[in-house]
Amino acid sequence: MADNLSDALKKLKITTTDSTADSLEGCLDCLLQALAQNNTETSEKIQKSGVLQVFASLLMPQSSCTAKVANVIAEVARNGEVFYKNFSAGTSSVFHLTCFALFAEFMRNPCVDAGLIPPLVQLLNCKDQEVLLQTGRALGNICYDSHTLQSQLINMGVIPTLVKLLGIHCQNAALTEMCLVAFGNLAELESSKEQFAYTNIAEELVKLFKKQIEHDKKEMIFEVLAPLAENDVIKLQLVEAGLVECLLEIVQKTVDSDKEDDVAELKTASDLMVLLLLGDESMQKLFEGGKGSVFQRVLSWIPSNSHQLQLAGALAIANFARNDGNCIHMVDNGIVQKLMDLLDRHVEDGNVTVQHAALSALRNLAIPVVNKAKMLSAGVAEAVLKFLRSEMPPVQFKLLGTLRMLIDAQAEAAEQLGKNVKLVERLVEWCEAKDHAGVMGESNRLLSALIRHSKSKEVIRTIVQSGGIKHLVTMATSEHVIMQNEALVALALIAALELVTAEKDLENAQLVQILHRLLSDDRSAPEIKYNSMVLICALIGSEPLQKEVQSMAFLEVVSKLRSHENKTVAQQASLTEQRLAVES
Repeated sequence: MADNLSDALKKLKITTTDSTADSLEGCLDCLLQALAQNNTETSEKIQKSGVLQVFASLLMPQSSCTAKVANVIAEVARNGEVFYKNFSAGTSSVFHLTCFALFAEFMRNPCVDAGLIPPLVQLLNCKDQEVLLQTGRALGNICYDSHTLQSQLINMGVIPTLVKLLGIHCQNAALTEMCLVAFGNLAELESSKEQFAYTNIAEELVKLFKKQIEHDKKEMIFEVLAPLAENDVIKLQLVEAGLVECLLEIVQKTVDSDKEDDVAELKTASDLMVLLLLGDESMQKLFEGGKGSVFQRVLSWIPSNSHQLQLAGALAIANFARNDGNCIHMVDNGIVQKLMDLLDRHVEDGNVTVQHAALSALRNLAIPVVNKAKMLSAGVAEAVLKFLRSEMPPVQFKLLGTLRMLIDAQAEAAEQLGKNVKLVERLVEWCEAKDHAGVMGESNRLLSALIRHSKSKEVIRTIVQSGGIKHLVTMATSEHVIMQNEALVALALIAALELVTAEKDLENAQLVQILHRLLSDDRSAPEIKYNSMVLICALIGSEPLQKEVQSMAFLEVVSKLRSHENKTVAQQASLTEQRLAVES
């Protein structure tokens, strides 16, 4: 075999386009046989022989040997891929990257350097199905796991060509699979999605999906659909092509099954359904004013006994609840009770992902002003508070956001929650959750919101007694202007309503020094400067805090702000300067 291989390589090196087909085929058959028996060694010999450069001139659509030439290239590139996978198996990520570099050098680079990619891409326009199959395999193996080479293929226009091939040769299982593997690889690149959006890929994939019976074939199509569905234009195309109906049918068929394949299909189908709802246009098309059959089917998932469907149903509602009109319709039609019932099923040792999804939906539904009072009357605050004991940051984060949305401009609810010692103590605890910035930020914002919306002395006293003042002062130094502002407004209310109670805590938290820094900093937003001055005027009602203000030369800083470009800031600076001058 070794002698035959050497002879074949020598003959191929002197091959021209005028060589007889029989002579070429004999050499190529010898290479393929050698590759099948000793792939890595043979691949190396082929690469070193220099015949790869000859192959570039042999890749012609009219030649009877073209399919075999492409097959040899595919096998050579695949053997490099196998070498890489085997060599890097069970190794560290650093070694894994080293193996990848070895693989690229071992076989892929010689194929690229031999100029094989352009003629292979041209062959995708060929009508011969065997040539198309081997060409697709060759390109796929050469470009395996290389975003650079895959991007090159995209720029050479392979996407519309492959989509067209899928439509023409959908009866050819091998070609169809080749196209799907290629789509799966290319769809991972963001640059591909725009090109896919200009083809009829959605229509072709849905048409193909409807014909599939085997789980593996469906799974292969799902692997293409998922990355493509991240693009909003393609989301809408998939909805219009009828993918949703296919997904709902899968859910219906698999929901009661314990088979591993069915459970996997149920998850994939329901997850993909939720993904389609992330696009504004696709979501609104499926909502259909709350009367759409898809929306109604999704509602039926929430009381299901399947955790996967409960999760998907709650996430779907959260996605539908992305504009006020949808939110108002859903609240008026009883969705809140369904979500509270779902939460009740997951209070004790519940499913964290379901808890998180249901709370997300309630938070979104609570955004429209007209929904807040209705949801409070329905008992949403009480339902949410049952999860106050949760130690899971994602649940904590959504719980806090839901409560903050509910009490916005709802004085009575804000006062009731603000007097809840257990809640306030938990908020103070979470304000120190440095490992979870989202939870820490939301806790601070809810603490501030309880004061701002209730304007209640009792709420302020509860927060002071629970040790919350220092966190509000720290919040005033946040990098987010909205949080700074919320903190300053809450602190101004504290100073106006319960200054004596909070005096010591404000002093210990070094509020006066922080206000001086905010007013001196040219980068502070106008509203921050304004509210800082309002707060200074309130603080001088306290003797110890007034002494701190006088000791820090606030007059000088404030007088400069009288010429501030923002008129409101300039006016407040004049008022503050007068007040400070009187008190000094």
